[in-house]
Amino acid sequence: MIRYDALERLPVRHALPELLAALEERGSAVLSAPPGTGKTTLVPLALAGLTGDGPGRRVLVAEPRRMAVRAAARRMAWLLGEEVGGAVGFSVRGERRTGPATRIEVVTTGILLQRLQRDPELAGVDVVLLDECHERHLDADTAMAFLVDVRATLRPELRLIAASATGDAEAWSRLLTAAEGGEPAPIVWSEGEGHGYEVRFAAPPAGIRPAHGTWVDPALLRHVAATVREALERHQGDVLCFLPGTGEIARTAGLLAGLDAEVLQLHGRAPAAVQDAVLRGTEPGGRRRVVLSTSVAESSLTVPGVRVVVDAGLAREPRTDHARGLGSLATVPVSTAAATQRAGRSGREAFGVVYRCWSEAEDGSRARFPSPEIRIADLADFALRAACWGDPAATGLALLDAPPAGAMAAARAVLESIGAVDAAGRATERGVRLSRLGLHPRLGRALLDGAAEVGVRRAAEVVALLSEEPPRDYGDDLAAAWRAARRGADGYGARWKAEARRLERSAGEAGGAAGGASGGGARAEGRSEAVGGGEDAVAGVVTALAFPERIARAREQGGYLMVSGGGARLAEGSALRSTPWLAVAVADRTARDATARVRLAAVVDESVARRAAAGLRSTGEEVRWEDGDVVARSVDRLGAVELTVRPLGAGAAPELVREALLDGLRREGPGLLRWGREAGELRERLAFLHRELGDPWPDVADGPLVERAGEWLEPELSRAVRRADLGRIDAGEALRRLLPWASGEAVRLDELAPERIEVPSGSRIRVDYGGERPVLAVKLQEMFGLAETPRVAGVPVLVHLLSPAGRPAAVTADLASFWRDGYRAVRAELRGRYPKHPWPEDPSGAEPTRHTSARLRREG
Repeated sequence: MIRYDALERLPVRHALPELLAALEERGSAVLSAPPGTGKTTLVPLALAGLTGDGPGRRVLVAEPRRMAVRAAARRMAWLLGEEVGGAVGFSVRGERRTGPATRIEVVTTGILLQRLQRDPELAGVDVVLLDECHERHLDADTAMAFLVDVRATLRPELRLIAASATGDAEAWSRLLTAAEGGEPAPIVWSEGEGHGYEVRFAAPPAGIRPAHGTWVDPALLRHVAATVREALERHQGDVLCFLPGTGEIARTAGLLAGLDAEVLQLHGRAPAAVQDAVLRGTEPGGRRRVVLSTSVAESSLTVPGVRVVVDAGLAREPRTDHARGLGSLATVPVSTAAATQRAGRSGREAFGVVYRCWSEAEDGSRARFPSPEIRIADLADFALRAACWGDPAATGLALLDAPPAGAMAAARAVLESIGAVDAAGRATERGVRLSRLGLHPRLGRALLDGAAEVGVRRAAEVVALLSEEPPRDYGDDLAAAWRAARRGADGYGARWKAEARRLERSAGEAGGAAGGASGGGARAEGRSEAVGGGEDAVAGVVTALAFPERIARAREQGGYLMVSGGGARLAEGSALRSTPWLAVAVADRTARDATARVRLAAVVDESVARRAAAGLRSTGEEVRWEDGDVVARSVDRLGAVELTVRPLGAGAAPELVREALLDGLRREGPGLLRWGREAGELRERLAFLHRELGDPWPDVADGPLVERAGEWLEPELSRAVRRADLGRIDAGEALRRLLPWASGEAVRLDELAPERIEVPSGSRIRVDYGGERPVLAVKLQEMFGLAETPRVAGVPVLVHLLSPAGRPAAVTADLASFWRDGYRAVRAELRGRYPKHPWPEDPSGAEPTRHTSARLRREG
């Protein structure tokens, strides 16, 4: 029996006529409705013709999370007075509850993508509603792009709705018709009729340290727990508290021990019984509840009984180190849109209160929306889907944000290495099989190839462990975690067993890389025994196939070096610490860490490492500048891990030696050459001419000199094989090769920048070009009678006038001015100290001399 009274209370009912008309006229629409208006439940019922008098249609509703899928299906079935599996059903990975009478099927976006790739026309489906588009999950963005393409090319009659609570409705409107080139799709706005809520800022005490990686300051969690206690004392109803992850949920639950309320922990890995208990609400006369939740409760779920929301203000986002093949989670301030979503949970059934655990001043500095996952996530799965769709570069897909070029290049490299795409990025037959497994391509490769190595069942069990990281209390040894999952009666163990069965079936349907799954499995059982057998060996083989660039070898100085080039370390007390080789399944590296922290790994031996990472193996000569000299050797390596090394001596390829020597010059500069005094002075003269006159006089700074090494260091450079040979090259002689001989200007070097200048006394004095201006240091008496300052290349030299003892007496760039104004003071100071030398009153007309007054008289 349909519960019309509940349907009548859903605000979105007022927008239904406009939405149905828009779909009838245009075929697509954007539905913008606040949380709690019924867009997830009433709209699909109306579209399917299960309420009202509309035509009967088959409707597919896509949700971003499995928990939301089950909750939405249960809610719609309840509104119809039915059980799930009748008119309303659902499908998630490993579980499907539908029947012949099903008109509405709720699925995850991942399931929708798999169906689109098997059957792009979605035969039998009349309407697709993509819910919670504003969350910008990668699967949802991809599904939207594919559906827009399907409507434009295959099924223009397919109805498509983008449903969003807080996103940019105009952008989705433009996107829905991007491939058709028509007018933007209609936007249907639904006003909320919730009960409202009051926002209170509960700023934490001073000194809270910012979160980084997955670390959150315990002081903040203590503050959140205290805020929950305060909320329970001041207000009626249940409390929903948002925290960034399961670790923070567990710690906060511990801080709430002894509370006179039932504390429930809600997250994607929570047992189904706990999820059901949260969504059922409090039994009449039951205890109040505190629900500690990750972002899974932000949208698509109504938690009955909640009147208060406590928001820690943090969220988790994925981060990918493409160079090292490492993924991690970053704890970031929750966006304004997500904070609004969270707050809306408090006013679903009555007026609510929201406690935000940050300051009001900080509130305005938060990002408006969450980061689109396409910008920050590993794109290997997306790239494979795009390749299988026929658009390897994803340039023709209707996406709100284009995938970053670097992330796509890294994704293609991964896909090429596992044979999923060819050199042009097109999907291979193997790639198509991998895309249909419902796994990341790396794990798909491990399942198919692992089936041929260790057997289908065991490969499926290990991949199931890799697809959902086991609880931390299982430890960091993957084989031990495998045994714990097999024994465990906890929620993880149940999910693992179901997933392992699903993967075993999928592997059998897809077929292994070397033929049918059963044949590959039979061969593998014998092979795994041959390499040592046992769960440790099997876990290592499958993990190495999934993450070949994370195979790691122990370093002499401690820790591990991964094939990718990154360092890794095990936790203190890990049972794996003495293992020479590891295949790292889970590791993360924060911006503050020099090495990755290993969370889960399996033991492998070198033979497994060589097979699994065969595509990363290389053998050849390596000649490089290292520790101040040329090092030449033959190296067999797996990526950054050196397997064998043999010195080459004088047998290294000359071109590699030359490049290594150039690298040494780049690092240490041309000072590696032999620079005599004349060579240094020539370089200073050329630098002066380049600075004052420019071309054709060469730039002789370190960088340009190394760049032009082929012009001035040959043939000596090509004959050199080590550092000592560079030290024998006469830099001055080589430098003259850079003079502008072709233009004829080289012959003017001594004219424009002479080594010496003849002064009035007849002495030839060396010019110093090492400073900003050329300097002529000369005894004062030798310049008598010279009124005009000497010039080089048109630039007045800076004259350093010296005492008879050669000490500085004055500096001038204008001799005439000095004789007139400055000389008198110098004469007064020095004539008593040097009485034997001439100190005429008028130096401009005096005879220059290098001698004393007495000698001048004798010679006169």
